Amino acid sequence: MAQDTRGAAPSVIEVNDVSMVFNMASEQLNSLKEYFIALAKHQLFFKEFRALDHISFSVRKGEVLGLVGTNGSGKSTMLKIIAGVLEPSEGSCTVRGNIAPLIELGAGFDVELTARENIYLNGALLGYSKHFMDEHLDDIIEFAELRDFMDVPLKNYSSGMVARIAFAIATVVEPDVLIVDETLSVGDVFFQEKCERRIQSFIDSGNVTVLFVSHSLEQVERLCTRAVWIEHGVQRMVGPVKDVCRAYRQQFD
Repeated sequence: MAQDTRGAAPSVIEVNDVSMVFNMASEQLNSLKEYFIALAKHQLFFKEFRALDHISFSVRKGEVLGLVGTNGSGKSTMLKIIAGVLEPSEGSCTVRGNIAPLIELGAGFDVELTARENIYLNGALLGYSKHFMDEHLDDIIEFAELRDFMDVPLKNYSSGMVARIAFAIATVVEPDVLIVDETLSVGDVFFQEKCERRIQSFIDSGNVTVLFVSHSLEQVERLCTRAVWIEHGVQRMVGPVKDVCRAYRQQFD
């Protein structure tokens, strides 16, 4: 029987039968020279690694969905497909609205440039104009709490300091979709709490759809309403966050 969806919030993210297959060398090659010799002799063989295997779920506007699973289960791969970083091998993924991807914070930064220069560079990569960045520069600097270090090359920054800037840029405006992948595990505990408060403000607005990955099930249960459990690329369960996390914990009992 078809489900009656009248009055329900529209789906902002639709993942439909998505699979992701990577080709991996079937034997270990220790150098580029060995690689090209094997390639020239037609002795280079690959085996398929199926990182995701027919995953399907949808996320409605304003919903907070957690992805859980052990290391290497495909959670980050799924987020990268949703963010548009990867194209699925099979199936389709549709996202409606602008995305703020908090994945691999600091990727795309130039360590030879200053923090101030990287703010404008990263803003441009996210599609923001120079005028927009001029207007929001103080907000970004204030949130990152690094005003005294804005003209220092990024190569002198710690990973936590880089993450502060990247998070501040990505969340300077309220996005339609916020993708969070282990962001809150970077930096000191006080900044982690500050980041979580900003994410919570987006959740409370009811306008932002959030996808959240964390190794802390307590954090997933605290922030999310529903969860998807992916284990070794296979979708094990979709449902209310408490039910999914309970089932996930039981595999270790």
